[in-house]
Amino acid sequence: MIVAVDGPAASGKGTLARALARHYGLLYLDTGSLYRAVGQAVLAAGGNPADEKAALAAAEALDAARIDEKAIRTAEAGHAASVVAAMPAVRAAILGLQRRFAAQKPGAVLDGRDIGTVVCPDADVKLFVSASPEVRAHRRWLELNNSGSGLSEAQVLEDVRERDRRDAERAASPMKPAADAHLLDTSNLSIEAAFDAAVAIIDKAMG
Repeated sequence: MIVAVDGPAASGKGTLARALARHYGLLYLDTGSLYRAVGQAVLAAGGNPADEKAALAAAEALDAARIDEKAIRTAEAGHAASVVAAMPAVRAAILGLQRRFAAQKPGAVLDGRDIGTVVCPDADVKLFVSASPEVRAHRRWLELNNSGSGLSEAQVLEDVRERDRRDAERAASPMKPAADAHLLDTSNLSIEAAFDAAVAIIDKAMG
C-alpha cells in the first residue's frame, strides 16, 4: 500500500502523512527533508545552492539515515532546498532513493511535491493537501519563532509565495495535483479534522 501526500510548504502534509503512516502501520518518508539535506550540505561546505555541480555532488553523497533534523529545519535550509529541488540532475539522483523506499514492505506514506505525479504515479491513494498562503505563512512563522528565528510574518509570507512560484514553475517535476489526486484544503481544519478527512478518503478509495 502506497499513499502519496503532495502539497505546498506548510500545508500540513508532513504532520498528516506521519499520522497516516502510524494509523495504517506503514513506513514514512518526508521527501522534502532529502532536498533540505542536500541544500544544507552545500551551505555547510561553504558553497552556493545554485551551483548545480555542488548540489549534485551533495545529492549523490546523501545518506538519508544520517540527516540532521535540527540543521535542516532552518529558514536558510528551506530556501536552499527549493533552489536545489529545481535542478533536474538533483531530482534524478534523489528519485531512485525515494522509489526504493516506497517499494519496501508493508508499504509507505511519502510526502512531497511530486509523489503522485512522478515518484509514485501508481500509488494506491493520492492526496494533494493545500491551504491559503496566509495560513501557511502563519504556521511556518510560528514554527520558526519556536526555533529562535527573527523573521517577521510578512517575510515568511513572501518566502512562502516565492517557494510556491519556484515549485510550480520549475521544469523538472513541477508541483501540481495528480489527475487522480483527492484535494484536501486544511486552511480551516484542525490537525485532527484533517486526519479524519484523509482517513475517510483513503478508506473509501481502498474499498
